[in-house]
Amino acid sequence: MKEFLLTDSDFKQIAAIVYQSCGIVLGEHKREMVYSRLARRIRVLELTTFKQYLTYLDNHKEQEFSDFINALTTNLTSFFREPHHFEYLKSHIVPKLLVSNKSTRRVRIWSAGCSTGEEPYSVAMTLHGLFPADWDVKILATDLDSNVLAKAQSGTYTAANVNGLEPRQLQRWFLKSKDGAQFKVKPELQQGIHFKRLNLLQDWPMKGPFDVIFCRNVVIYFDKETKDQLFTRYYNILSEQGYLLLGHSETIGKEHSEFKNLGKTMYLKVSYGM
Repeated sequence: MKEFLLTDSDFKQIAAIVYQSCGIVLGEHKREMVYSRLARRIRVLELTTFKQYLTYLDNHKEQEFSDFINALTTNLTSFFREPHHFEYLKSHIVPKLLVSNKSTRRVRIWSAGCSTGEEPYSVAMTLHGLFPADWDVKILATDLDSNVLAKAQSGTYTAANVNGLEPRQLQRWFLKSKDGAQFKVKPELQQGIHFKRLNLLQDWPMKGPFDVIFCRNVVIYFDKETKDQLFTRYYNILSEQGYLLLGHSETIGKEHSEFKNLGKTMYLKVSYGM
């Protein structure tokens, strides 16, 4: 017998709140995940049922809603995950930006759904030394989950987190604790990255344009209508000939003719109808 009662009505209400607030679809197959993650909040609050928790959430939205969303958003990442994207960034995108942005000497890259920070730090490592010193190159890193964003901003990782990095990368970009258990990103790598909490479905305070948007393993949780709206917004905030990089199991439908499929979940912004 389960520790806490989760009725069909409770689950539907939770799914509706999550969808309305951040566009994530929680199907029936996510029921166990919802139970296990929210059960922790119920224990902390010393409640006995999900119905009580939903009442509490409704009465304490300002305090509890962030914990509620943080509990239900999945954050799985690693340094240089899907390495072909970083190879393409270095070998194809940067050389093009050196030509197209020569007059402004400005480059903006957005890591949308940055989780615990491995992605934006991987981008920063990739870009190091590729642009002249007088260029203005910045990375925006956003996430809905305030907990993982705090970890990203701290730039502190365990030995297991950095296991996939080469020894020269660890030596160049990280400070190792005396016991070898923790690695902290050096200030030099952090200085060009701005971390900010952001709900992708709400208003975006930044104006852009962005030359590259990494949005990997994020839209997989959205339904088609939400994805279509998001792709349109990405199109509008990308620079001319800007790039959108998705996760390995995500695609943009053929009806979005404003994006040219480059293969390997990489897309180029083009004029409508081209």
